[in-house]
Amino acid sequence: MNPVRRVEGRAYPWGAKNIDTDVIIPAHWLKTISRAGLGKGAFETVRSTPGNIFDDPRYASAPILIAGDNFGCGSSREHAAWALRDMGIVAVIAPSYSDIFSGNAVKNGIVPVVLPQDAIDRLVEVARTDQITVDLETMTVTTPFQDRFEFSLDPFRRQCLMEGLDEIGLTLARDTAISKYESAVAAERPWLSRETKHAGVAVEGTGRP
Repeated sequence: MNPVRRVEGRAYPWGAKNIDTDVIIPAHWLKTISRAGLGKGAFETVRSTPGNIFDDPRYASAPILIAGDNFGCGSSREHAAWALRDMGIVAVIAPSYSDIFSGNAVKNGIVPVVLPQDAIDRLVEVARTDQITVDLETMTVTTPFQDRFEFSLDPFRRQCLMEGLDEIGLTLARDTAISKYESAVAAERPWLSRETKHAGVAVEGTGRP
């Protein structure tokens, strides 16, 4: 996972509320276990309407999506976060999210920014013509017009995003400590080691070798 410290660029000025994961990525795309290519299916039903915002050339490859309340509700499919990331979205700005989607977003390098509705309305207005910046260093969303909106994020999630650590990365970052612990356990309790020879040793409570 790539580190995310600052996201700057055009934003989809959508603002739609109660967008569930089936809208983000329809169920027939869930047959794959690969993240690559899911961006093609993102917002498929919305894109079926001529003149939709996601096919508007003004917002092509926009790294930010501005949405409404309860974004990512519905099923817990992680494919929703995969699809957003594959289409190039690195930050979503909304008043609220489904808890599961918010967690999946962070695990896949997407910043879930929470701002009040009045800030969303202003950002939708600005995004129609200008860029927006999401900064994890200062925890702010800013515009070229001196708008500055502060947001909060769980410190652990912020650290994971800024250091590019998913669950695998977090485990690998503790490789030295894990190896030390395993070595200590092997020395203290050698019978737990997979290499221990059990032949002829009675198993406690069974009387059997």
